[in-house]
Amino acid sequence: MVHATLSSAKTILRAEMRALRKTLAERSPDAAERAAEHLSLERLPAFAVVAGYHAHGSEMVPAAVLDRLAATGAAVALPVAVSREAPLIFRAADSRDIYLPDAFGVPSPPPGAPQLHPDLIIAPLVAFDRRGMRLGQGAGAYDRTIEAARAVKPVFVIGLAYAGQEVARVPCEPHDMHLDAILTENGYIEVRKDPS
Repeated sequence: MVHATLSSAKTILRAEMRALRKTLAERSPDAAERAAEHLSLERLPAFAVVAGYHAHGSEMVPAAVLDRLAATGAAVALPVAVSREAPLIFRAADSRDIYLPDAFGVPSPPPGAPQLHPDLIIAPLVAFDRRGMRLGQGAGAYDRTIEAARAVKPVFVIGLAYAGQEVARVPCEPHDMHLDAILTENGYIEVRKDPS
């Protein structure tokens, strides 16, 4: 019963926040560039590979943030969903490649692109809270991916969002993975290490 209640709460919040995110995106077309200006590289752990995402719908476009991180010499990777149930894999991003739809229909690097293992992941989201909990699209892809990546090595995860996507408390379940920080057009939010 608790799972059904949490699932319902997530579904309702997801619908409300998607509508709000669309409005926020329309009102703040320069939000991604402003967010990139708030990214303080000194606050980040060392990284050689950064993973971004291909923005879908009204998600904040991560290009300016990825450009800033790539300027440090880091390799940039994008996610590929090989199936709807498996963790995402990351392949090297190359603007010369023809991107192909993955299992979710999202344009992704082709199978021949090198697979990379990120130290830093920029994650899209629908809503977030100050504990570092994120509400995603509902398929669990990023939760599975973050869990699998952190099982291998420390991976720092930053949620990229409009400031208006913040909520008091994201309903969460045991499988939901926390963020290490959130980056918005208004600033960089450090997350407490204990997300409870």
